[in-house]
This record gives sequence, C-alpha cells and structure tokens, in this order.
Amino acid sequence: MSTALKQVFNKDKTFRPKRKFEPGTQRFELHKRAQASLNSGVDLKAAVQLPSGEDQNDWVAVHVVDFFNRINLIYGTICEFCTEKTCPVMAGGPKYEYRWQDDMKYKKPTALPAPQYMNLLMDWIEVQINNEDLFPTNVETLMMVKRMIVRSSMK
Repeated sequence: MSTALKQVFNKDKTFRPKRKFEPGTQRFELHKRAQASLNSGVDLKAAVQLPSGEDQNDWVAVHVVDFFNRINLIYGTICEFCTEKTCPVMAGGPKYEYRWQDDMKYKKPTALPAPQYMNLLMDWIEVQINNEDLFPTNVETLMMVKRMIVRSSMK
C-alpha cells in the first residue's frame, strides 16, 4: 500500500470513515434522494431545496452529514501535503487567519498550524453530528422531541 493511501486511513489523522444512515429510515431515503439529485448534473440550487412534504430539520441534517463526509474525503487526500512545517497557519488566503476556540482547552482564539486546526475542527464536527440531542437518528427520539415541542408550544 502506498504511503499516501496509508496516511488516508491512519486513525490519528483527521480523515474518518463516512457516517452512514440506517437503511429503512427517513434520513436514509432523503440521503438517497439528495445523492441522486447531486449526481444527475442538475442545478445545485434546486438540488438542495427542501422536497415538499419533508421535514426541514431532517433535510438539513442529511446535507450537513453529507458535507462533512465530502470534506473529510477531500482533506484525507491532501493532508499529507499540509504539515505543520508547510502550513504553519490555518488561513483563508492572505487576508484571513482562522483561530481555534473551544471553551475547553482553547479558551481564547488561538492561532494553530493548519493540520492541528483541521484535526480539532473535524473532531468537533464529529462530536456534534454524533450528538443525539442535535442530530437524533432514532425515530422514537424524533417522535418524543416533536411531542415535547408541541406540548411546550401549547403553553
């Protein structure tokens, strides 16, 4: 196996396996619909519009997870070229520098080398996506959350 390919699948790197949706769930069906529309060469603006009759939160969640998976894949292919030596700062061109703050270890915005910033960012996003309170995947949980919202809005 080539060095580049080994780097892509190294557990200590930012690249992670794709997060999947359970077959038979509504989000799985939405994901299939999103994939079909994105791969068909249609207008991207139309492809991400909420299909009629679908829940907006589920639709957004599917696209957030899909975006995370795609960014992960892209970063996994370039991470060996961006080291702390070659990318000492996380920047968006010459005008913008990204600084990390997480209210745990980094209480104030902190300049970091790009690979370190990306590792922290991808870890943080993965925690958010796996948080059942933010992205419930269990249908029973969704039903309970909807019931709580309805009950709390009746007051």
